[in-house]
Amino acid sequence: MEILDDLNVIAERDPQGALDTIADSAAQLAWDAKLEQPDSGDFSPLKIVLAGMGGSAQPGKLAANWLDLEIPFSVVSGYTLPRWVDENTLVIASSFSGNTEETISCLEFAEERGATVVVMASGGKLIDIARERNLPFIQLMKVPQPRYSAIAQLKAISRFLEHYGVAKCLCDEINGLGEIVASVISQSVASVETIENPAKQLALKCAGKTPIIYASSLFAPVAFKWKISFNENAKNTAWWNELPEFSHNEFIGWSSHPVEKPFAVIDLRSSFDHPRIERRFELTNQLLSGKRPAASEVQLKGDSMLAQMIYGFILGDFVSIYLGILNGVNPTPVALVEELKKELG
Repeated sequence: MEILDDLNVIAERDPQGALDTIADSAAQLAWDAKLEQPDSGDFSPLKIVLAGMGGSAQPGKLAANWLDLEIPFSVVSGYTLPRWVDENTLVIASSFSGNTEETISCLEFAEERGATVVVMASGGKLIDIARERNLPFIQLMKVPQPRYSAIAQLKAISRFLEHYGVAKCLCDEINGLGEIVASVISQSVASVETIENPAKQLALKCAGKTPIIYASSLFAPVAFKWKISFNENAKNTAWWNELPEFSHNEFIGWSSHPVEKPFAVIDLRSSFDHPRIERRFELTNQLLSGKRPAASEVQLKGDSMLAQMIYGFILGDFVSIYLGILNGVNPTPVALVEELKKELG
Protein backbone atom coordinates (compact mmCIF):
# COMPACT_ATOMS: atom_id res chain seq x y z
CA MET A 1 0.00 0.00 0.00
CA GLU A 2 1.19 3.50 -0.85
CA ILE A 3 1.97 5.61 2.22
CA LEU A 4 -0.48 8.22 0.95
CA ASP A 5 -3.26 5.63 0.86
CA ASP A 6 -2.70 4.57 4.47
CA LEU A 7 -5.16 6.68 6.45
CA ASN A 8 -3.49 5.73 9.73
CA VAL A 9 -0.14 7.07 8.53
CA ILE A 10 -1.83 10.24 7.28
CA ALA A 11 -3.51 10.78 10.65
CA GLU A 12 -0.22 10.22 12.45
CA ARG A 13 1.76 12.63 10.27
CA ASP A 14 -1.01 15.24 9.96
CA PRO A 15 -2.11 15.43 13.59
CA GLN A 16 -3.55 18.96 13.30
CA GLY A 17 -5.68 18.05 10.31
CA ALA A 18 -4.25 20.24 7.55
CA LEU A 19 -5.89 18.01 4.95
CA ASP A 20 -9.25 18.38 6.71
CA THR A 21 -8.84 22.17 6.77
CA ILE A 22 -8.31 22.30 3.00
CA ALA A 23 -11.14 19.81 2.42
CA ASP A 24 -13.38 22.29 4.29
CA SER A 25 -12.45 25.22 2.02
CA ALA A 26 -16.09 25.61 0.99
CA ALA A 27 -16.77 27.00 4.48
CA GLN A 28 -14.84 30.10 3.45
CA LEU A 29 -17.28 30.65 0.59
CA ALA A 30 -20.13 30.77 3.10
CA TRP A 31 -18.27 33.13 5.45
CA ASP A 32 -19.63 36.68 5.58
CA ALA A 33 -16.80 39.22 5.42
CA LYS A 34 -18.46 41.76 7.70
CA LEU A 35 -17.07 45.29 7.51
CA GLU A 36 -16.77 46.73 11.03
CA GLN A 37 -16.65 50.47 11.80
CA PRO A 38 -17.35 51.38 8.17
CA ASP A 39 -16.85 54.95 7.07
CA SER A 40 -19.17 56.64 4.58
CA GLY A 41 -17.54 54.89 1.61
CA ASP A 42 -17.49 58.22 -0.26
CA PHE A 43 -13.72 58.08 -0.70
CA SER A 44 -12.76 57.22 -4.31
CA PRO A 45 -9.20 55.86 -4.36
CA LEU A 46 -6.89 56.54 -7.26
CA LYS A 47 -4.40 53.92 -6.05
CA ILE A 48 -4.60 50.78 -3.93
CA VAL A 49 -1.87 49.16 -1.86
CA LEU A 50 -2.17 45.95 0.11
CA ALA A 51 0.54 45.66 2.75
CA GLY A 52 1.17 42.10 3.92
CA MET A 53 3.64 39.28 4.19
CA GLY A 54 3.56 35.66 3.03
CA GLY A 55 0.12 34.09 3.13
CA SER A 56 -1.40 37.44 4.08
CA ALA A 57 -0.09 39.05 0.90
CA GLN A 58 -0.83 36.26 -1.55
CA PRO A 59 -4.60 36.89 -1.94
CA GLY A 60 -3.76 40.50 -2.78
CA LYS A 61 -1.54 39.37 -5.64
CA LEU A 62 -4.35 37.15 -6.89
CA ALA A 63 -6.86 40.00 -6.62
CA ALA A 64 -4.64 42.39 -8.55
CA ASN A 65 -4.37 39.98 -11.49
CA TRP A 66 -7.97 38.79 -11.35
CA LEU A 67 -9.52 42.24 -11.30
CA ASP A 68 -7.24 44.12 -13.72
CA LEU A 69 -8.57 47.41 -12.37
CA GLU A 70 -8.42 50.79 -14.06
CA ILE A 71 -6.41 52.12 -11.09
CA PRO A 72 -3.07 50.71 -9.86
CA PHE A 73 -3.22 47.87 -7.33
CA SER A 74 0.13 47.08 -5.70
CA VAL A 75 1.13 44.52 -3.08
CA VAL A 76 3.95 45.54 -0.74
CA SER A 77 5.81 43.07 1.48
CA GLY A 78 8.15 45.02 3.71
CA TYR A 79 8.41 47.71 6.37
CA THR A 80 7.72 50.77 4.23
CA LEU A 81 5.36 51.84 1.47
CA PRO A 82 6.25 53.63 -1.78
CA ARG A 83 6.62 57.40 -1.45
CA TRP A 84 3.74 57.89 -3.89
CA VAL A 85 1.28 56.69 -1.23
CA ASP A 86 -0.81 59.76 -0.38
CA GLU A 87 -4.32 60.97 0.47
CA ASN A 88 -5.60 59.42 -2.78
CA THR A 89 -4.47 55.93 -1.77
CA LEU A 90 -6.45 53.12 -0.17
CA VAL A 91 -4.08 51.04 1.98
CA ILE A 92 -5.24 47.59 3.09
CA ALA A 93 -3.18 46.46 6.09
CA SER A 94 -3.33 42.66 5.94
CA SER A 95 -1.96 40.34 8.62
CA PHE A 96 -3.72 37.12 9.51
CA SER A 97 -2.26 37.10 13.02
CA GLY A 98 -2.66 40.83 13.35
CA ASN A 99 0.84 41.05 14.83
CA THR A 100 3.08 41.16 11.74
CA GLU A 101 5.57 43.91 12.47
CA GLU A 102 6.16 44.81 8.83
CA THR A 103 2.44 45.36 8.25
CA ILE A 104 2.04 47.46 11.41
CA SER A 105 4.97 49.59 10.23
CA CYS A 106 3.27 50.09 6.85
CA LEU A 107 0.04 51.10 8.56
CA GLU A 108 1.86 53.82 10.49
CA PHE A 109 3.51 55.04 7.27
CA ALA A 110 0.16 55.10 5.47
CA GLU A 111 -1.46 57.20 8.18
CA GLU A 112 1.46 59.62 8.15
CA ARG A 113 0.94 60.06 4.40
CA GLY A 114 -2.77 60.75 4.81
CA ALA A 115 -3.93 57.55 3.11
CA THR A 116 -7.27 55.92 3.83
CA VAL A 117 -6.39 52.83 5.86
CA VAL A 118 -8.43 49.66 6.40
CA VAL A 119 -7.45 46.52 8.29
CA MET A 120 -7.97 42.80 7.78
CA ALA A 121 -6.77 40.39 10.48
CA SER A 122 -8.04 37.57 12.66
CA GLY A 123 -7.11 39.44 15.83
CA GLY A 124 -3.95 40.80 17.43
CA LYS A 125 -2.51 44.30 17.49
CA LEU A 126 -3.95 45.35 14.14
CA ILE A 127 -7.52 44.80 15.28
CA ASP A 128 -6.72 46.70 18.49
CA ILE A 129 -5.28 49.60 16.46
CA ALA A 130 -8.30 49.61 14.15
CA ARG A 131 -10.69 49.81 17.09
CA GLU A 132 -8.66 52.51 18.86
CA ARG A 133 -8.35 54.69 15.76
CA ASN A 134 -11.82 53.98 14.37
CA LEU A 135 -10.45 52.41 11.19
CA PRO A 136 -12.71 50.18 9.08
CA PHE A 137 -11.74 46.54 9.58
CA ILE A 138 -12.74 42.97 8.79
CA GLN A 139 -11.98 40.30 11.36
CA LEU A 140 -10.99 37.18 9.44
CA MET A 141 -12.40 33.76 10.21
CA LYS A 142 -10.14 31.48 12.20
CA VAL A 143 -8.13 28.80 10.41
CA PRO A 144 -4.93 27.08 11.59
CA GLN A 145 -2.58 29.07 9.32
CA PRO A 146 -2.90 32.13 7.04
CA ARG A 147 -1.93 30.13 3.96
CA TYR A 148 -5.11 28.08 4.42
CA SER A 149 -7.42 31.13 4.35
CA ALA A 150 -6.92 32.44 0.81
CA ILE A 151 -10.62 32.44 -0.10
CA ALA A 152 -11.66 34.25 3.08
CA GLN A 153 -8.91 36.83 2.64
CA LEU A 154 -9.94 37.36 -0.97
CA LYS A 155 -13.52 37.95 0.19
CA ALA A 156 -12.30 40.54 2.68
CA ILE A 157 -10.32 42.40 0.01
CA SER A 158 -13.35 42.28 -2.28
CA ARG A 159 -15.60 43.69 0.44
CA PHE A 160 -13.29 46.69 0.88
CA LEU A 161 -13.21 47.33 -2.88
CA GLU A 162 -17.00 47.10 -3.09
CA HIS A 163 -17.37 49.50 -0.16
CA TYR A 164 -15.28 52.16 -1.89
CA GLY A 165 -16.94 51.65 -5.27
CA VAL A 166 -13.83 50.30 -6.97
CA ALA A 167 -15.74 47.27 -8.28
CA LYS A 168 -19.11 45.59 -7.90
CA CYS A 169 -20.41 42.09 -7.13
CA LEU A 170 -16.96 40.66 -6.34
CA CYS A 171 -18.12 38.69 -3.31
CA ASP A 172 -20.98 37.27 -5.37
CA GLU A 173 -18.48 35.94 -7.90
CA ILE A 174 -16.44 34.35 -5.13
CA ASN A 175 -19.57 32.84 -3.58
CA GLY A 176 -20.33 31.24 -6.96
CA LEU A 177 -17.18 29.11 -6.89
CA GLY A 178 -18.81 26.24 -5.02
CA GLU A 179 -18.77 23.81 -7.95
CA ILE A 180 -15.07 24.20 -8.80
CA VAL A 181 -14.08 24.10 -5.11
CA ALA A 182 -16.09 20.90 -4.62
CA SER A 183 -14.53 19.42 -7.76
CA VAL A 184 -10.89 19.87 -6.76
CA ILE A 185 -11.59 18.72 -3.21
CA SER A 186 -13.47 15.59 -4.29
CA GLN A 187 -10.54 14.42 -6.44
CA SER A 188 -7.84 15.27 -3.88
CA VAL A 189 -9.05 14.15 -0.43
CA ALA A 190 -7.21 11.42 1.44
CA SER A 191 -9.93 8.81 0.88
CA VAL A 192 -9.26 8.90 -2.90
CA GLU A 193 -6.47 6.44 -3.61
CA THR A 194 -3.29 7.48 -5.39
CA ILE A 195 -4.19 5.79 -8.67
CA GLU A 196 -7.14 8.21 -9.03
CA ASN A 197 -5.76 11.16 -7.05
CA PRO A 198 -3.69 13.68 -9.07
CA ALA A 199 -2.58 15.55 -5.94
CA LYS A 200 -1.06 12.39 -4.44
CA GLN A 201 0.53 11.48 -7.78
CA LEU A 202 2.22 14.84 -8.10
CA ALA A 203 3.41 14.76 -4.47
CA LEU A 204 5.12 11.44 -5.18
CA LYS A 205 6.90 12.97 -8.18
CA CYS A 206 8.17 15.77 -5.91
CA ALA A 207 9.42 13.50 -3.12
CA GLY A 208 13.13 13.97 -2.44
CA LYS A 209 13.32 16.87 -4.92
CA THR A 210 13.00 20.63 -5.09
CA PRO A 211 9.81 21.62 -6.91
CA ILE A 212 10.10 24.44 -9.45
CA ILE A 213 6.77 25.86 -10.51
CA TYR A 214 6.11 27.83 -13.69
CA ALA A 215 3.03 29.75 -14.80
CA SER A 216 2.14 32.61 -17.11
CA SER A 217 2.43 36.13 -15.71
CA LEU A 218 -1.36 36.11 -15.43
CA PHE A 219 -1.25 33.11 -13.09
CA ALA A 220 2.04 33.96 -11.38
CA PRO A 221 0.25 34.39 -8.02
CA VAL A 222 -0.80 30.74 -8.22
CA ALA A 223 2.78 29.60 -8.88
CA PHE A 224 3.97 31.70 -5.95
CA LYS A 225 1.23 30.21 -3.75
CA TRP A 226 2.48 26.71 -4.63
CA LYS A 227 5.99 27.80 -3.66
CA ILE A 228 4.75 29.07 -0.28
CA SER A 229 2.76 25.88 0.27
CA PHE A 230 5.73 23.62 -0.48
CA ASN A 231 7.88 25.68 1.90
CA GLU A 232 5.44 25.74 4.79
CA ASN A 233 3.39 22.54 4.42
CA ALA A 234 6.16 20.22 3.26
CA LYS A 235 9.11 22.05 4.89
CA ASN A 236 10.66 21.75 1.43
CA THR A 237 12.64 24.22 -0.65
CA ALA A 238 10.80 25.30 -3.78
CA TRP A 239 11.16 27.96 -6.45
CA TRP A 240 8.92 29.59 -9.03
CA ASN A 241 9.03 31.80 -12.09
CA GLU A 242 6.68 33.15 -14.73
CA LEU A 243 6.54 33.15 -18.51
CA PRO A 244 7.50 35.03 -20.64
CA GLU A 245 10.22 36.36 -18.27
CA PHE A 246 11.56 32.81 -17.80
CA SER A 247 12.29 32.63 -21.54
CA HIS A 248 14.73 35.53 -21.37
CA ASN A 249 17.11 34.24 -18.67
CA GLU A 250 16.30 31.18 -16.53
CA PHE A 251 15.65 29.19 -19.69
CA ILE A 252 19.40 29.29 -20.42
CA GLY A 253 20.20 28.17 -16.88
CA TRP A 254 18.90 24.69 -17.62
CA SER A 255 21.09 24.19 -20.67
CA SER A 256 24.56 23.30 -19.38
CA HIS A 257 24.03 20.26 -17.17
CA PRO A 258 22.63 16.75 -17.61
CA VAL A 259 19.01 15.88 -17.06
CA GLU A 260 19.67 14.20 -13.70
CA LYS A 261 18.92 17.21 -11.58
CA PRO A 262 17.20 16.94 -8.16
CA PHE A 263 14.21 19.02 -9.26
CA ALA A 264 10.54 18.41 -10.00
CA VAL A 265 9.34 20.80 -12.73
CA ILE A 266 5.65 21.73 -12.66
CA ASP A 267 3.92 23.74 -15.40
CA LEU A 268 0.64 25.39 -14.40
CA ARG A 269 -1.29 25.82 -17.65
CA SER A 270 -4.47 27.80 -18.23
CA SER A 271 -6.96 28.19 -21.05
CA PHE A 272 -6.76 31.95 -20.33
CA ASP A 273 -3.05 32.13 -21.15
CA HIS A 274 -2.00 34.22 -24.14
CA PRO A 275 -1.45 32.04 -27.24
CA ARG A 276 2.21 33.09 -27.35
CA ILE A 277 2.62 31.91 -23.76
CA GLU A 278 1.15 28.55 -24.74
CA ARG A 279 3.69 28.34 -27.55
CA ARG A 280 6.52 29.27 -25.18
CA PHE A 281 5.55 26.43 -22.82
CA GLU A 282 5.59 23.99 -25.74
CA LEU A 283 8.91 25.18 -27.14
CA THR A 284 10.49 25.22 -23.68
CA ASN A 285 9.66 21.57 -23.16
CA GLN A 286 10.95 20.70 -26.63
CA LEU A 287 14.22 22.64 -26.45
CA LEU A 288 15.04 21.57 -22.90
CA SER A 289 14.24 17.91 -23.51
CA GLY A 290 17.23 15.95 -22.21
CA LYS A 291 18.54 18.98 -20.33
CA ARG A 292 16.14 19.00 -17.38
CA PRO A 293 13.52 16.68 -15.84
CA ALA A 294 10.36 16.48 -17.91
CA ALA A 295 7.70 18.89 -16.66
CA SER A 296 4.52 17.67 -14.99
CA GLU A 297 1.68 19.64 -16.56
CA VAL A 298 -1.21 20.79 -14.39
CA GLN A 299 -4.18 22.10 -16.33
CA LEU A 300 -6.04 24.62 -14.20
CA LYS A 301 -9.78 24.01 -14.35
CA GLY A 302 -12.77 26.33 -14.24
CA ASP A 303 -14.81 28.52 -16.56
CA SER A 304 -13.38 31.81 -15.30
CA MET A 305 -9.94 33.13 -14.45
CA LEU A 306 -10.88 33.38 -10.78
CA ALA A 307 -12.19 29.80 -10.74
CA GLN A 308 -8.91 28.54 -12.21
CA MET A 309 -6.88 30.54 -9.69
CA ILE A 310 -8.82 29.11 -6.74
CA TYR A 311 -8.64 25.62 -8.24
CA GLY A 312 -4.87 26.05 -8.41
CA PHE A 313 -4.62 27.39 -4.85
CA ILE A 314 -6.51 24.44 -3.37
CA LEU A 315 -4.77 21.81 -5.48
CA GLY A 316 -1.37 23.23 -4.50
CA ASP A 317 -2.30 22.94 -0.82
CA PHE A 318 -3.24 19.29 -1.23
CA VAL A 319 -0.06 18.45 -3.17
CA SER A 320 2.20 20.17 -0.67
CA ILE A 321 0.49 18.64 2.37
CA TYR A 322 0.87 15.18 0.85
CA LEU A 323 4.54 15.95 0.23
CA GLY A 324 4.84 16.95 3.89
CA ILE A 325 3.37 13.59 4.85
CA LEU A 326 5.91 11.85 2.60
CA ASN A 327 8.64 13.97 4.21
CA GLY A 328 7.48 12.81 7.63
CA VAL A 329 6.72 16.31 8.92
CA ASN A 330 3.65 17.90 10.48
CA PRO A 331 2.31 20.17 7.71
CA THR A 332 0.65 22.78 9.94
CA PRO A 333 3.21 24.44 12.26
CA VAL A 334 5.96 26.79 11.09
CA ALA A 335 8.20 26.57 14.14
CA LEU A 336 11.24 28.29 12.64
CA VAL A 337 9.19 31.31 11.61
CA GLU A 338 7.85 31.61 15.15
CA GLU A 339 11.36 31.23 16.57
CA LEU A 340 12.62 33.98 14.26
CA LYS A 341 9.84 36.30 15.38
CA LYS A 342 10.70 35.56 19.00
CA GLU A 343 14.38 36.33 18.42
CA LEU A 344 13.45 39.57 16.67
CA GLY A 345 11.47 40.53 19.73
